[in-house]
Amino acid sequence: MARLRNIFQIISNFLFSRANREFLIFMFFLALSGIFWLLMTLNQNYEQEIRIPVRYVNVPKNVVITSGETDTLRVNVSDKGIILITYLYNKSLLPIAIDFATYATPNGRGIVTQPDLQRLVVDKLATSTKVISVKPEKLQFSYNHGERKTVPVKYAGTVKPDDLYYMAGVDYRPDSVIIYASHRMLDSISVMETEPLNYTGFRDTLSVQARMKKIAGVKTVPEVVDISFRTDVLTESNICDIPVKGINMPHGKMLRTFPAKVCVSFVTGLSRYRNMKPTDFEVVADYNEIQAKPSSKCHIMLTGMPDGITRAQLSTEYVDYLIEE
Repeated sequence: MARLRNIFQIISNFLFSRANREFLIFMFFLALSGIFWLLMTLNQNYEQEIRIPVRYVNVPKNVVITSGETDTLRVNVSDKGIILITYLYNKSLLPIAIDFATYATPNGRGIVTQPDLQRLVVDKLATSTKVISVKPEKLQFSYNHGERKTVPVKYAGTVKPDDLYYMAGVDYRPDSVIIYASHRMLDSISVMETEPLNYTGFRDTLSVQARMKKIAGVKTVPEVVDISFRTDVLTESNICDIPVKGINMPHGKMLRTFPAKVCVSFVTGLSRYRNMKPTDFEVVADYNEIQAKPSSKCHIMLTGMPDGITRAQLSTEYVDYLIEE
């Protein structure tokens, strides 16, 4: 207890010494003047943009709002600073309620006109607040009665790995989305693209979240998908023992080539190359071309190969041949 009394005495002497007493008085009046300055400042008029959310109410259970592109209004207002602070930092501005039954039309669309929108905004604000502008000036929405369609997802934009790698595959989760729209629009949409992506120079698998592209009059569920871009190391390789086949051969005739089998060189991913076989490729000689351009050698062509191959080239384009009856 004696130690506590000593500590209390030291603090008391420090705070109420002449020098510290004058400092405390100075700080008190400084704080008081700051409060008066703040009150005077907040009592002046200012302009400020505030955001007010929009919600659609009284929507029938069998109706789906397919596009209300605007879910927030940007309202430029003028009022005293103290009022504007309440708009910015107090959650008192509840969403503006758009009554579906009031504004929907039988053709699957609805519009909230500028006067109606202005009135709905004013109802949410203090009586002293002056509305300078509302953006957008009017609201439009579309709806249907549950018509929907499932379509595959496809990424849009530029996604390119490092020069020594190639795109081994793209995985979507989910790989399809449900779209709600008018019957005409549902018929016209066969795939839904994401918003443009821009990723280059990566080497490892790239995983991103992508938002679906917004289309007026179309609601997409879900609006965000996960996409993984798988990469693989590029390698220059070749496959041999690929047989040459004759096509368009008349009945009873057979084409023999020398050599009977050829090689093809190409660029592909290392893991893909490990699973390749000669039967994955197709090399042909066309009998019609042989007849049209008689020669001691016939032209052969690579007409079939696996996906993911670039710069494919045959070891030779002309071979000796013999047609047997």
